[in-house]
Amino acid sequence: MLTQEQLASIESARQAAGGFLPAGEVAKIIAAGSAIEQLMLDLIPLAKTFAIPPISNFFVGVVALGGSGSLYFGANYEFPGHALTFCIHGEQAATVQALSFNETGIEMLAISAAPCGYCRQFLNELTTAPTLKIILPNAPATPLTVLLPAAFGPIDLGVTGGLMSPQSHGMTLAMTDADDAVRAALDAANRSYAPYSASYAGVALKTSDGAIVTGSVAENAAFNPSMSPLEAAVVNLVIGAGRKYSDIVDAVLVEARDSKASQSGVTREILGTITQVPLRIYEAVTA
Repeated sequence: MLTQEQLASIESARQAAGGFLPAGEVAKIIAAGSAIEQLMLDLIPLAKTFAIPPISNFFVGVVALGGSGSLYFGANYEFPGHALTFCIHGEQAATVQALSFNETGIEMLAISAAPCGYCRQFLNELTTAPTLKIILPNAPATPLTVLLPAAFGPIDLGVTGGLMSPQSHGMTLAMTDADDAVRAALDAANRSYAPYSASYAGVALKTSDGAIVTGSVAENAAFNPSMSPLEAAVVNLVIGAGRKYSDIVDAVLVEARDSKASQSGVTREILGTITQVPLRIYEAVTA
């Protein structure tokens, strides 16, 4: 088990890196005698501290190992007054964090409790789904393929690549005076993963100190486990940027014009549960 001093040092390194534990720091800890699987399990309590579950009061912590060797944290989020469908699962959060730092795959996930069926389906969308391993306390590492047999995924709908494969959609806005938040939301929309509807969308949240965090839509072959750009932005706000909902001063959604699966309504509704800041919406077109 990690000591309090070690945990404090790890958290300092995570904050200094912008919300994740860099591969170099991970390598130092492993070289000192900690196996990577045990390190990830030991960091679950830290991951739990980022959770905001006011409905269930059930705190989930997740630690993901990216292909680069860096570690990313995930936790669950709930929005009172809205359908439970809009809750963010810890496994989704850890994936979003890895994506925000340009990882192209996840090798292992350490989770505080067994992943639900929803999350197993979400993880099956990943580029690394065939080799992804799940680690639980007091249990051996188990392949996702064992936890989700006879799975339905991207290949069944003719999609190659998968979630976490680099995306670039080349959309533009019909305006020349876009501010920094709008430009950030457009960039997030152009990096979004929406192979089933082509409804590319991105959200940017600006905080009182001028920081901007973004989130991109992440679709799923089964549709329901898809993640909205606002959900992704919330994760990056809390875990990545270390900010609170009360720090939000501006919110922007950019989505593809005539989207089959528009994010405008749900983004406005869920945003209203965490801040009174109005949502600005812009439509983008493919060049």
